[in-house]
Amino acid sequence: MKDAERLKPSLSQLRAADLAHLEREALAHAPQLYRLAARLLGNAAEAEDVLQEAFAKAISLLRIGAYRGECALPTWLYRVVTNAALDRLRSAKRAQAAHQRAENAATESASTSPEAAVALRELVEALSELPEDQRAALVLKEIHGLPAREVAQVLERSEGAIEQLLVRARQTLRRRFES
Repeated sequence: MKDAERLKPSLSQLRAADLAHLEREALAHAPQLYRLAARLLGNAAEAEDVLQEAFAKAISLLRIGAYRGECALPTWLYRVVTNAALDRLRSAKRAQAAHQRAENAATESASTSPEAAVALRELVEALSELPEDQRAALVLKEIHGLPAREVAQVLERSEGAIEQLLVRARQTLRRRFES
């Protein structure tokens, strides 16, 4: 019995292995997680800050055992980054500043044509007017290509609720661009 106990990894060894796994996954998915944060926030600099905060939070959550393996680690990282970005957006002052910077960035980044700059600015504005949960679901599903099941895990909703969010977001965007 003592030999079996001796062969079991200690809690600190398990956590160290989990942290190493988290680091590998975070590095492997960093570009996608950054783009997610940037699209939700509408600002590259804020996205970098949120991504760093989210990674620090993920490490601390992992250390206290908050990740229980109910979903894949990359999906859990999407959840942590999404929550961090949405927390940042909830501040009205920051949301307004992010919107203004996003418009400026859209104008600057659309160097192909003035029409493309206008279209990009309109899209950024339309996305910023969607409710946070609809915007997050749409960005995760349509831009990042996550299946509805993973979007549901990230946003901690049912798949049916995610489908409803997507339907409403698409209807709102369709109405806006048809008028």
